[in-house]
Amino acid sequence: MKIDAYIPKELLSPFILTYLIIESQDEAVNKVLPDTSLVLAFRYKGRLSYVADNKETSLPFATVSGLRKTMRLFNYSKDTGNILVLFKEAGAAAFFKNPLHELYDETVSLENFISQHSVSIIEKQLAEARDNTQRIVLIDKFLLSIMSGQKPDILILAALKKIHLAHGIINIKNLADSLFISQDPFEKRFRRVVGTSPKQFSSLVRMKYITGTTIQEQNLVDLAFDAGYFDQPHFNKGFKSFTGQTPKDFFNSPSFLQINDFIQ
Repeated sequence: MKIDAYIPKELLSPFILTYLIIESQDEAVNKVLPDTSLVLAFRYKGRLSYVADNKETSLPFATVSGLRKTMRLFNYSKDTGNILVLFKEAGAAAFFKNPLHELYDETVSLENFISQHSVSIIEKQLAEARDNTQRIVLIDKFLLSIMSGQKPDILILAALKKIHLAHGIINIKNLADSLFISQDPFEKRFRRVVGTSPKQFSSLVRMKYITGTTIQEQNLVDLAFDAGYFDQPHFNKGFKSFTGQTPKDFFNSPSFLQINDFIQ
């Protein structure tokens, strides 16, 4: 499996982190951990499906995936090509009008947001493109065509920064107070822009921080306590939901795909 990262055009950079092109010549299975950004995916050749709750679901040409709290298994057929648009944590709202929190734990067709005709055009263009450089140009052009004039929400960006600095261990009321906004309007604004509640987002940040920890530096009990968990069973349950493995198994054999591993 080959994975290459590409930088979006300058006009798109405030909203989009990167593009990833994933190509697989042979059948393959990838275990993908939850992340903190929404993803727009285009499949320009082959077949792709994911497994959740012991059910395999084939994916259409173009999909939008919201934030989620559990890992997924993706099955790639032979000779498969996919382009992933990784939005920045508050970036997808500039392209999709629907409340993004409704996408939480969901993957839906792009046709839920734009016309079937527009989706068909970009599908044909990507299939006929000569190479990946041309495909990226097409994706840039497509995204610019559906981008609204909305600017990044400065207050939400500040909230995201505070959550990351705290590794997800943060009191939401105190967070809202520090931004000089009451909790209820803050949470509504956060859900609309980010795609989930501040509490759920903080939980994702916390677990991402944990899975990036070098376990040799501390035992599992210390790891759970430092991450804000007050008992080991609660920590183990949340960890297994996020990774599909127990903490011990995960750190002994980390065979998984984390999007940030491919972003320099």
